[in-house]
Amino acid sequence: MSTNSKKFDDNDRNILKALQQDASLSLESLAAKLSLSTNACWRRVKRLEAEGIIARRVAIVEPEAVGLSMTAFVAVRTNDHSDKWLEKFAAAASSIEEVVEFYRMAGEVDYMLKLLVRDVADYDRVYKKLIKAVPLSDVSASFAMERIKYETAVPL
Repeated sequence: MSTNSKKFDDNDRNILKALQQDASLSLESLAAKLSLSTNACWRRVKRLEAEGIIARRVAIVEPEAVGLSMTAFVAVRTNDHSDKWLEKFAAAASSIEEVVEFYRMAGEVDYMLKLLVRDVADYDRVYKKLIKAVPLSDVSASFAMERIKYETAVPL
């Protein structure tokens, strides 16, 4: 966003804050809420989308409501740090729909994955997919007991 900072003002921030809370707002409602004309609001939203600041608009589904009552954080270590290995591992992990977040880390852990699964048996099924994909030196999981804070909005 720093490359766009000259074009990024309080109206843009307010649009982003409002859409992060409710992306289903009509342009008319959004414009009225922010005291902008509908055309000015539309142009700003389109620019924010074109510049990649608004990546997409989605519905947020409650995992428990669809039977995904377990969140697992999976720490992965590897002895192979080649581009070829990463390409294969990234493709395998990204193809598993239960992997909802996937990061390359600094420090003792090489990769961190966040999984949404039904239960321990479901986690084990996903774990077996991961270990078949590429050689791993260590995989360890921590299971969330309670979600205390969950926020999708980016602080502006």
